[in-house]
Amino acid sequence: MIYKEWEDLKTIEDEKNPFSVLFEYPDGTRFYIEPIFYTKLISMIDHYKKEKKRILEAMKVLVKEHKKVIFTGSFVSPCTNENDYIYVELEDITNKLQIFVEDKSRGSDYGD
Repeated sequence: MIYKEWEDLKTIEDEKNPFSVLFEYPDGTRFYIEPIFYTKLISMIDHYKKEKKRILEAMKVLVKEHKKVIFTGSFVSPCTNENDYIYVELEDITNKLQIFVEDKSRGSDYGD
């Protein structure tokens, strides 16, 4: 899969984490993008096109601050496992930016 948002960065193949892409900035800071995180990110950007730059910049700031970040679809069951990395979900970023998605799902109307 091509991640055009970070096409200017170096990608590193990591056989231990084959489902995630590992990116590296020129200063050596690294981050993984898990497929579920990327799917959520693209969906968020589709709904909030004007916020794309802010979201990507917030991600960059996190990486620069923590040096090693895994952008995961779920803390509970990440598909990338590495020591010394912090795990960040999309909601951690968007909530801090005050970009909220209202969950309008509800239970079935066909209860007992």
